[in-house]
Amino acid sequence: MRRNRRVIDQNRRRAVLRTGLLSVVLTAAIGSFILFRPAPRSGERVELQATPRPQPVVELPALAADTSLPKPFSVESGQTLSGLLSELEVPTHEQPAAVEALAEFIDIRRLRPGTSGLAYRDDHGRLSSVRMRLRNGWVELAHMADDWQAQFRSFSRRVALARSAGTVNGPLEQAVRMSGASPEITYKMADVLQWDLDFNRDLRLGDQFEVLYEQVYLDDSNVGSGAVMALTYENRGQRYEAYRFEDAYYDHEGRPLQKMFLRSPLPFSRVTSRFSKRRFHPVLKVHRPHWGVDYGAPTGTPVRATAGGHVAFAGRKGGAGNMVELRHVGGYRTAYLHLSRFAKGVRSGSRVAQGDLIGYVGSTGLSTGPHLDYRVKKDGKWIDPLSIHLRPAPPIPDDRMPAFRAQRDMLRQQLDARAEQDPTVAVPSAAQITAALEVPGGTPAERTR
Repeated sequence: MRRNRRVIDQNRRRAVLRTGLLSVVLTAAIGSFILFRPAPRSGERVELQATPRPQPVVELPALAADTSLPKPFSVESGQTLSGLLSELEVPTHEQPAAVEALAEFIDIRRLRPGTSGLAYRDDHGRLSSVRMRLRNGWVELAHMADDWQAQFRSFSRRVALARSAGTVNGPLEQAVRMSGASPEITYKMADVLQWDLDFNRDLRLGDQFEVLYEQVYLDDSNVGSGAVMALTYENRGQRYEAYRFEDAYYDHEGRPLQKMFLRSPLPFSRVTSRFSKRRFHPVLKVHRPHWGVDYGAPTGTPVRATAGGHVAFAGRKGGAGNMVELRHVGGYRTAYLHLSRFAKGVRSGSRVAQGDLIGYVGSTGLSTGPHLDYRVKKDGKWIDPLSIHLRPAPPIPDDRMPAFRAQRDMLRQQLDARAEQDPTVAVPSAAQITAALEVPGGTPAERTR
């Protein structure tokens, strides 16, 4: 039995060995056929294909740079004009002539960092011209027959009208930005309505506004906003309207918006304490009168004069800290307490106009934090600043009212129609409207088109 098993195992091993030898022989035969087979005759089908040899890589020539495209550049801090010309690869021996040509239009000793420009090159890659953007135009430096020459071209300035409208659902600046206008318009709106609306405490969620303002273009580049031309603002059921006429603002009936006093000495802040005859003092811990209104604002916030007048006092004064007191017509005086510092030129006897900068918010004197204590005195008696009767400026003369009404109506039409029109339109001046009114015949609408 055991002998039979050994015989069977030996036979199996011999069979496996024969199979392996046969596989090796067949593989060698096929390889020899592939390597040494004769070339196929025409029309003969070849079943077995050899692996193709890799083809050599062909290097494509690099594309030549388009020298007609200008290369932008910007002046770096501390960079001189000679250094800039060297960076632009102007030969050293040609730089004095280039500097002399540019010196006619720019101050070569005060090259402003950030000044931008374009560098043009000829077909050989040599610098052919340079255009530098200045505040009021372009200066171009060109290579002309082994010499450098410069010329200046002022910007083409264009003023157009733009309209924005929105609803206040948060900060006014956010609403203005969402309406498509720049945040700068927020402060211009506050300036226009500063005599009727206190932008620190009067604004409410749900307020609506429409504003028509100048947009300034230099060579078709938007460089910022100009004056507000028309403005409507609805606040707690009351509608305020403002129209610009001869560098001032009037309501829809031609009454001046400017009053003797501004509603607030700060354009944007919050009232933290009101006028009171008995208030608990946070520092002295006693009850005493508070003859002013406190506006909370960060240190350094600009403080403006609420009315024109003369500086009666500017200096340090006990618990008031750094204080400015102004004397106005009609027996009024205003005081600005706890300032961090005074504005330049503010000293006793100096004259200030309404809205002029007089100092900066601080926390000097008896103060627990940065704020402005604003006070008003009438005939020697302190009064609540929030209850001042605002006396208006002089009205429009009767002979100028037709011109005002014409401009008001035109601005109203633009304010109503801008949403569905092109966002820019030429701005008519008061002089143009006046001239149109003097044209005989036709209706007022036809004369002011």
